[in-house]
Amino acid sequence: MTNTPHTDDVTGVDTTGHQWDDIRELNNPLPKWWVYSFYACIVWSVIYWIVMPAWPIFMNGAWTYTGGVIGYDQRVVVENDIAEVTAGRQVYVDQITAQDLPTIQQNAELMEVALAGGRAAFGDNCAPCHGSGAQGSSGFPNLNDDDWIWGGTVDDIHVTLQHGIRWEADDDTRFNEMPRYLADEILTTAQVNDVVDYVLTLSGNAKITEASTRGSAIFAQECTACHMEGGIGNRELGAPNLADAIWLYGGDRTAVYDSVANARAGQMPAWGDRLDPATVKQLALYVHSLGGGE
Repeated sequence: MTNTPHTDDVTGVDTTGHQWDDIRELNNPLPKWWVYSFYACIVWSVIYWIVMPAWPIFMNGAWTYTGGVIGYDQRVVVENDIAEVTAGRQVYVDQITAQDLPTIQQNAELMEVALAGGRAAFGDNCAPCHGSGAQGSSGFPNLNDDDWIWGGTVDDIHVTLQHGIRWEADDDTRFNEMPRYLADEILTTAQVNDVVDYVLTLSGNAKITEASTRGSAIFAQECTACHMEGGIGNRELGAPNLADAIWLYGGDRTAVYDSVANARAGQMPAWGDRLDPATVKQLALYVHSLGGGE
């Protein structure tokens, strides 16, 4: 390494004199405007640190930060903005709370607010089970279709949301239980198989056989009280329609056999105990609007 200044033959710029392995360093200082801008930024940062909340400090056993000369606090600004929006929205929330669901549906302005609030509440409370698009999954109903176990009017949906399904903490919960026909030894394994064969014929998933004919007689004796003749279901009892192609727990033979043998007893919380009345109404209106509401 040498330190011999000279002028570069290509650029005509003096070098710093530093040389290593025949590589020389050109002496090209930064433009004055750039240097002055850099110094100005340093000065500005110092002023900013003094004026605005910036310096972390350990105080009273916890880390906090300096308040700055002007006492500006972004958290306060955000809290004030939220309070302003909440106050403006509260006018509509009060109206939703006071009015019945059909009246709200007839008010376009209220419905816009209700659907927006219902969509947000659905994402926070219902999507983990029913899916972000309310498409459901095994054991969790699809809320976009028109197959409703407990009824699909907006009032029916509201009652279901308010009191839940098989929710022991609510005396008015939607409640009905299907017997565990095999587990409780009400039917034999052979009889359960016959009933399953018959149930599958109701939705066209199987052909009529000797076994399904035997199952038809057992179904009439054990199942029609809830599922009605032909398996069309009874919403007052929460008995699903077995004659369509929509299955809550799956429509293959294994799933239907498990339902008959061991029963199903899904639960949904009573949202009336967890959410305010306006939010429950907004949820009912939103779910009803998804396309399957009656």
